[in-house]
Amino acid sequence: MNVTRDDAMKMLREHNKEINHIRHALAVEAAMKYFARINNEDEDLWGLAGLIHDVDWETTRDDSSRHTHVGAGWLKEAGYPDEIVRAVLSHGWGICSDVEPITKMEKHLYALDELTGFVTAVALVRPGRSLQDLTVKSVKKKWKDKAFARGVDRSVIEKGTAILDTPLEDLIGGVIESLKPVEREIGLGEGN
Repeated sequence: MNVTRDDAMKMLREHNKEINHIRHALAVEAAMKYFARINNEDEDLWGLAGLIHDVDWETTRDDSSRHTHVGAGWLKEAGYPDEIVRAVLSHGWGICSDVEPITKMEKHLYALDELTGFVTAVALVRPGRSLQDLTVKSVKKKWKDKAFARGVDRSVIEKGTAILDTPLEDLIGGVIESLKPVEREIGLGEGN
């Protein structure tokens, strides 16, 4: 793989100016690296897929049917590995893409994309705005509140847990752990 994280950050920042989109990319990168590690997979490859997965979001958000497709084209043109290009396409499966997640990396990206946003939203409403003392139980309690984080598509997360054959609680716990080391970078913790 000849594409570096610096290359991915440069491309991400070139196409995304809003800080929350950059923070989301960093959160998904951290989660993907964590799950790559526990699955004995390539952390750098999985991390790049997480970091760059929404590269076209600010370009395509007014026409969501183009989301993932535009980004995949940019990535292919820039020489990204085919597995990353396909993962970017498949994370929109059933929403804006008909590319079904098949590999472990694709399935994790599909499930973790929305889940990182949900876990971050839960942390944001806590007194310390931190993940350090966040529990799976607290996240599950907010999960049941349909008015909370209405923009997070829980059905996508549920579909992701089904294709991974992994309990939601395990994914939530992993996302919490994966985001703790990067909480400052993603706008959480003391002083944010």
